[in-house]
Amino acid sequence: MADDTQAPPITAQVLVVDDEEDHAEVMAEALRRLGHVCTLVHGADAAVDELKHGGFDLVVTDLKMVNEDDGMVVLAAARQHQPQAETVMVTAHGDVPTAKAAIRNGAFDFIEKPLDLEVFRTLCGNAINTVFLRAQNTELRSRLDENFGFEGIIGTSAPVRQLIVTLKQIAPSPLPVLITGESGTGKELVAQALHNNSKRSRKPFAPLNCAGLSESILEDELFGHVRGAFTGADKDRQGRFEYADGGTLFLDEVGDMPVPMQAKLLRVLESGEVVRVGSNEPRHVDVRLVSATNRPLEKMVADGTFREDLYFRIKGVELHLPALRERREDIALLTRHFVTRFAQKMEQAPPTVAEDLQALLNRFDWPGNVRQLMNVLQNMVVVHDGDTLEPRHLPAEIARKLDAGASAGVGDAGSSAGAGTVSSGGGALSLDQLEKRAIRDTLKATNGNREHAAKVLGIGERTLYRKLKEYGLK
Repeated sequence: MADDTQAPPITAQVLVVDDEEDHAEVMAEALRRLGHVCTLVHGADAAVDELKHGGFDLVVTDLKMVNEDDGMVVLAAARQHQPQAETVMVTAHGDVPTAKAAIRNGAFDFIEKPLDLEVFRTLCGNAINTVFLRAQNTELRSRLDENFGFEGIIGTSAPVRQLIVTLKQIAPSPLPVLITGESGTGKELVAQALHNNSKRSRKPFAPLNCAGLSESILEDELFGHVRGAFTGADKDRQGRFEYADGGTLFLDEVGDMPVPMQAKLLRVLESGEVVRVGSNEPRHVDVRLVSATNRPLEKMVADGTFREDLYFRIKGVELHLPALRERREDIALLTRHFVTRFAQKMEQAPPTVAEDLQALLNRFDWPGNVRQLMNVLQNMVVVHDGDTLEPRHLPAEIARKLDAGASAGVGDAGSSAGAGTVSSGGGALSLDQLEKRAIRDTLKATNGNREHAAKVLGIGERTLYRKLKEYGLK
């Protein structure tokens, strides 16, 4: 039996701007017949006032009114005061180039006079649907973020929750951000999240890894060059600063930048101008700089290997990313996320993660952090047989480290002893022996709280009780 249920019609708030009152009324009536609520104004000043104080989903504005740039003024005000709204430009045939420029500045689209009302209604409907779909996606993402993380930053541990709170606070600001943390903790992911939640999100996000690049290559990558600047420069090329104009430039491993290049970077950050290699012509750029490093910049400043003035320039706000061993309670959540993702890519049903495997994953120190965990799980999803991931599916090098152990206890939560090992304190252990010791030490660390211990180990309480009985633990 067919489902006669239909989605309720979308009702949008529309601002119509045209100095010809009759033409404004025709457009408004065409949209009112679709159920939309229209507010009419007849000049740029009145439109700006409405945009400052009202709330709109769509702005329809004539491109040229009393002044030739009135439509562009309305567009700029809409982008500033109603960033969630879309703008449709109405233009005479001869003004098409200007209308195309408006699209480059953020307009949804344009339509030429005389209006075909059916085409006009369709165009406005597409713009309104875009606004409402974006709002729905934002709401859905917000709900997911509340439970599991933010912009792909997954975790419910205290360090991750605090990171997300800070990230949301600083993302809309223009301040430069320095992201610190060990390799593999997700610094580029955080940089992308900053960009996506900033006012620059519609402009480019341009990443560049500075590690291993010479001064000359870095200068070319950042500032670009003109034709003939050096052998092989057969055409002009814009650098990352120009490409990211209006957006965000992400410099990864900024601590590896040669000292002479640091001075050139500082000059650009202070002046807001870049000069392409081989040119004398400065070009103004407006970028937000986000930098990242796993090196101790303060110590490098003291050693003279990193400029102090540049350090304070890039460190408007510092975000420190915790190592994975410092947030072990997130490992089970990350495991499920990556296993599901890789299984979907292979068009397979996601396998179940055995509890004894999860306990081992939770106890491993992960020197390569989230990146290493992700690579290990991808390997396991590819090579596993059956419908469950088990300890026998661990890559050989991880299994060897788990078996071999080291000299300093069983990797207590928060410990960084050993290069990614779970240590035995007395020679090689089997995985069963290792699991027994992990359970015993976790119970000790949680003062015998079995509920808390089960959560840290990533297993159910009933499974923990069974393991306690099996291993003869109290």
